[in-house]
Amino acid sequence: MPSAQDPFYVVKEEIQESIDKLQSTFHQWERIPSVTGEQLHLTKELLASCESIEWQVDELDKAIAVAARDPSWYSIDEVELEKRRRWTSTARMQVGTMKKAVEAGKESNGTGTTGLSGMRRELMRMPDSHKADGSKHYNAQDNDDFIASESDRQLLLIKQQDEELDELSASVERIGGVGLTIHEELLAQEKIIDELGMEMDSTSNRLDFVQKKVAMVMKKAGAKGQITMILFLVVLFIILFILVFFT
Repeated sequence: MPSAQDPFYVVKEEIQESIDKLQSTFHQWERIPSVTGEQLHLTKELLASCESIEWQVDELDKAIAVAARDPSWYSIDEVELEKRRRWTSTARMQVGTMKKAVEAGKESNGTGTTGLSGMRRELMRMPDSHKADGSKHYNAQDNDDFIASESDRQLLLIKQQDEELDELSASVERIGGVGLTIHEELLAQEKIIDELGMEMDSTSNRLDFVQKKVAMVMKKAGAKGQITMILFLVVLFIILFILVFFT
């Protein structure tokens, strides 16, 4: 039998224990003479317990309503849902009848015995929640299939989550590889830019040197030498132009 338990039956068992305790206190309250300090104390305790149990049953009803929207998701059927609804209805009627009896006893202060006795008889006619379910503890055999299917569903969900985590891990690794490649490419481009900058500095230095040499030669040659050099360059340009375009 799987170790996992159906949350409904776990909560149901807790509520049933509270109802059993409430019934025991109620029977004790019935045996105490009216208008005594002890009865007043038990009256407050019973009313507080009734409100607490009614709230728990209401919350359980809400959980059943949620499961009824998609029973297949929770691996239950309509028969199981109806069984749960009957139990909560029975529990609510039991608690409600005891609450009415206590409130009637509180209002009557010992004079309204007829109404109180009628409510007690109504309570006695109520179906015992133990008999309705067979025993205080839910029948493990009846719920074996449900627990097994619920366990299988949980294992399937865990497996799907593991697969999704594996895919996410692979995606992160791919993104990391792309980021590393981009980083290496940026480093290579930075190196190329640094080398280009060094070459430009070297070329600029050589060009400055050539310009200084030309300026020195022009200065030493004087105006006549400059004219001669210009004429020589013009003739050289004409010769090169003829060789390029007419040969």
